[in-house]
Amino acid sequence: MKVKSYRQAEGREEVPGVTMCVVAGPEDGAPNFAMRLFEVGPGASTPYHSHPWEHEVFVISGSGEVRGTAGTRQLGEGDAVFVAPGEEHCFASAGGGTMRMICVVPLVNGAMPRTSE
Repeated sequence: MKVKSYRQAEGREEVPGVTMCVVAGPEDGAPNFAMRLFEVGPGASTPYHSHPWEHEVFVISGSGEVRGTAGTRQLGEGDAVFVAPGEEHCFASAGGGTMRMICVVPLVNGAMPRTSE
């Protein structure tokens, strides 16, 4: 078992205004999933994209929206999102603050998948 603060994980800017850090993943011995923390700054969004795996997102703080082929849904603290495999989507912040969210994805061949979200 490992316990650490997300503040101990090194973040990297994925796209302008969007930072991601891995809080639990292969380097921690996780064999199947990675848990990542995204910070989406004011006016920023993840790229609109799709991928062949599912992922789950939980909004920790702030507000924003998730955009997809089925439309746009508003998000706020405590909201959870399931994104199905192949579903186009992006996450954007709203208002003047930062939206923080946990994103869980399956590992691909034991490694982190290569997308911004």
